Amino acid sequence: MTMKIAPSILSADFAALGNAVEAVDKAGADWIHLDVMDGHFVPNLTFGPDTVRGIRPHTKRPLDVHLMIEEPLRYVQAFMDAGADDVTFHVESKDDPAAVLDALHKGGCRAGLAVKPGTPVDVLWPYLDQMDLALVMTVEPGFGGQKFMADMMDKVRAIKARRPALPVEIDGGVNDETARIAAAAGVDICVAGSAVFHAADYAAAIAALR
Repeated sequence: MTMKIAPSILSADFAALGNAVEAVDKAGADWIHLDVMDGHFVPNLTFGPDTVRGIRPHTKRPLDVHLMIEEPLRYVQAFMDAGADDVTFHVESKDDPAAVLDALHKGGCRAGLAVKPGTPVDVLWPYLDQMDLALVMTVEPGFGGQKFMADMMDKVRAIKARRPALPVEIDGGVNDETARIAAAAGVDICVAGSAVFHAADYAAAIAALR
């Protein structure tokens, strides 16, 4: 499987998100990644379903929504209605992961479960059969531009050992060098923010990562 590249709009120009999404789509992005933060689960605040809805007409690529919020069950329907194709939420959130995964599947959405760097990966094991995607954070969630945590690749390998066909995504600190480390560990999807949106040539940046 060729590694998928999912540019994160967190690093895009928020004054021209539609244009930015169209540009990375044309440049070869596989997915468009949207980092949703509530200011409680993580110490930052970004955007909600209306931003997803606004972006939806600008691309046919899958919209990969990452919920870094305390109460995902309360909001997943709104994000599905807004046009999300994948919704990933955190195992560390307040809600029962099984209930959130079930709600996403009932809504016809692919469902992912994310794990922070400080959380043991085995907390995912009870939910592996319900998951369509696993997201391993390779930085502390909340802000872009952090250094890649290479030791998180142990989590990737552990997930692949238990369920080899489950797609594994990483988020944080991805660049040409760390994408190579991720690929060697079996990562299927790399979220990349500044490595794409801060590059002069989006197509070249995506090609280099891939």
